[in-house]
Amino acid sequence: MHAIIGGTGFYEPKLFSGSEEIERNTPFGKVSLISGTYKSGRFFFLPRHGKVHTLPPSRINFRANITALKELGVKNIAATSAVGSMKKRFPPKSLLLATQFIDFTKLRHTSLYDEVVHTDFTTPYCPQMNATIKKKARELGIKVLPSATYVCTEGPRFETPAEIQMYSKAADVVGMTGVPEVVMAREAHICYASLCIVTNWAAGLQRTLSHSECMGIMAEKRRDILALLLESLLSLPSEKACSC
Repeated sequence: MHAIIGGTGFYEPKLFSGSEEIERNTPFGKVSLISGTYKSGRFFFLPRHGKVHTLPPSRINFRANITALKELGVKNIAATSAVGSMKKRFPPKSLLLATQFIDFTKLRHTSLYDEVVHTDFTTPYCPQMNATIKKKARELGIKVLPSATYVCTEGPRFETPAEIQMYSKAADVVGMTGVPEVVMAREAHICYASLCIVTNWAAGLQRTLSHSECMGIMAEKRRDILALLLESLLSLPSEKACSC
């Protein structure tokens, strides 16, 4: 079973057939998501910010979201994230795969567990999923840049130029929602990949930052990204070659 978690600009998967909205009650709260089919596969689609983008990053119930997908039998999650670029090699409209993250969030639950559970994060994102997405992107003629480090900030405000200057010494792109989602997916033993869409240069690298500009780029790339993720998930081998 596969799932796509949609970030900014990704609310309704038009490529699904037989779509229906379902609700799942978890120990952490209720989750609304969409069930549907694409070709030979059944998928779940979870809009991270809610159906009409009402949830700011700090209020997303990551524990409920991941728990709901786990209870539904999901084995693989492909997530989308809008990011700002801190490096020239990742200009706006670029697609890239996250391979490492740095966590600068402050107000969130950081784990599915309330007790002490140590989880290895040497390889935070599923290498098998990343390899499959890169292969499928080449087949579809979609350019995806590999190997980027993602820094996650609390939001919902954009970062200051001073913060970006500091983050850029260790990371490539900045977003507000990738952590702790990736952490909880690993704790739930679900393979997880994050396809990031660069919607803007980070603060200090352009004059101002506009949410509407970000949404415009997401709308432009949306259909290609969904097709890539759906085809990639269908192409995953039945046997795992990862330790997720």
